[in-house]
Amino acid sequence: MKRDFAGRAARGIVVAHFADIGRTAVADQRARLPTEDEIAAINARHLVDTPLQPADLLFVFGTRQDVDERVEEAARLWRDGYFRWAIVSGGVTPGAKLSECEIMTEAMIARGVPAGIILREDRAMNTGENVIFSLPIIDVAIGLKNIRRLICLGNTWTARRYPMTLHRHWPDVEKMLVMVDGFKTPRSLWHTDPEFSRRMIGEWDNIEPYKARGFIAEWPESEPRDRQSVFE
Repeated sequence: MKRDFAGRAARGIVVAHFADIGRTAVADQRARLPTEDEIAAINARHLVDTPLQPADLLFVFGTRQDVDERVEEAARLWRDGYFRWAIVSGGVTPGAKLSECEIMTEAMIARGVPAGIILREDRAMNTGENVIFSLPIIDVAIGLKNIRRLICLGNTWTARRYPMTLHRHWPDVEKMLVMVDGFKTPRSLWHTDPEFSRRMIGEWDNIEPYKARGFIAEWPESEPRDRQSVFE
């Protein structure tokens, strides 16, 4: 399993160290049943439904789970004209021979996404590194100042933690969220599936500790900024 955040630094960017807060206790929390108030709060605040608009960049977060669903959604977004550049981020996880980046990039190309518009980041081992290691690559290839709107693509249970992590390191860009998963259970009924619920509760319980440690920043903002995409 991937670590969420690590203490490595990238190209002059300082990364905060994540303290071990007790893996056993966290595992026990993930197995607990959510309350009705938590279910309502997660559906309203964690599973953020953002209106989708054409973006300058698709940010594909690495995964070992539901790869096909994520790649197929990236290809659909390309066919429907929702992005002009993409970056795929993810390193080699334990037991794997290829990086998440390589696996997903090749699958996206096979589904019709042009190889020339895909940027690659193949070192990241967690969500924080996905962002921190990708920003210099984006800046060299496109220029961060030229990205005004992006789409985060990742799994359903991590949900808003993707844009929250991006917002911590790159606050000026407008962020949209697209979530995918392989569960047959409808998203709003995640709590009725034991494994779906375990993953969702694990992420939900991490949000406030991660905010307190400075790993993520509040998102969505209460007052949206006035931005314009280079598409416009």
